[in-house]
Amino acid sequence: MSQPTNTAPPISAEAWGLLLALAIPWGGAFLLFRVLGTALPPFTLVLARVGLAVPLLYLAVRLRGGRMDIPWRAFALMGLLNNVIPFALFAWAETRLTSGLAAILNAATPVMTVLVLSAFRVERLTGLRLAGVVLGFLGVGVLIGPDAWRKSPDLLAELACLAATLSYAFSALWARRLRQIDPFKAATGQLICSTLILLPLAALLEQPWTLPMPSGQIWLAILAFSLICTAFAYILFFRIVAVAGPGNVMLVTFLIPVIAVILGAVVLGEAVSLSALAGMLLIAAGLAAIDGRVVQRWR
Repeated sequence: MSQPTNTAPPISAEAWGLLLALAIPWGGAFLLFRVLGTALPPFTLVLARVGLAVPLLYLAVRLRGGRMDIPWRAFALMGLLNNVIPFALFAWAETRLTSGLAAILNAATPVMTVLVLSAFRVERLTGLRLAGVVLGFLGVGVLIGPDAWRKSPDLLAELACLAATLSYAFSALWARRLRQIDPFKAATGQLICSTLILLPLAALLEQPWTLPMPSGQIWLAILAFSLICTAFAYILFFRIVAVAGPGNVMLVTFLIPVIAVILGAVVLGEAVSLSALAGMLLIAAGLAAIDGRVVQRWR
């Protein structure tokens, strides 16, 4: 068995900026899962999310002078691990859970990713990094608050969310093989493969053509879900994989609830509670530990 190649690469200023940018559309995705889950069954919803993003991304690749000369088998597995399995699990789980609790459980993704990358001896598990991901996860729980657990006591749905985070962790393991590919091509290839996997599943299990025609508002939400939360977000995702490594890209799940609280305060004028501030401080401490530079300077 090979030795771990290294610790996770350092997170540059560019990578932190990309992580913040990615947290905004993916934070909105949790709300849209909740809204659209009442109108569409899980596989149909996920098919609409990934399928409608493909033409835009393919057009972007062609306009940039590129060709879809990618390892299709590798992207089929990436699409399964990073889209089909986790998206369908979260779509179903959020019909039973609050979006806040789903966000807490989604924050287990970096924990799962660190453990998976360490188990496969891809990245060395340091005590500082492990402490950082645990602090970040606890911070998300404190930020959202204990009410999320009391309002959604559904063990099966909670386990589905945790299974989704494990799938994300294995997608990070696989993504390291694809980091040299242009982010536009990588996002397009992944979503094409995801669409091809989802088409027969939705057709056989849900017969979407028998469903009532969605309203105009639902169609607008689907387009936002597909073009912003998926097409644009996955271009950012693969760029972060290239510059910061597959383990670091999953740190975005710590930032998603922070962005949601900040947007609520700035846009809607919502009050920020002391527990939310404490949670954000814990998340900041966890991210600082993972980054490592603050601790090195202190030493």
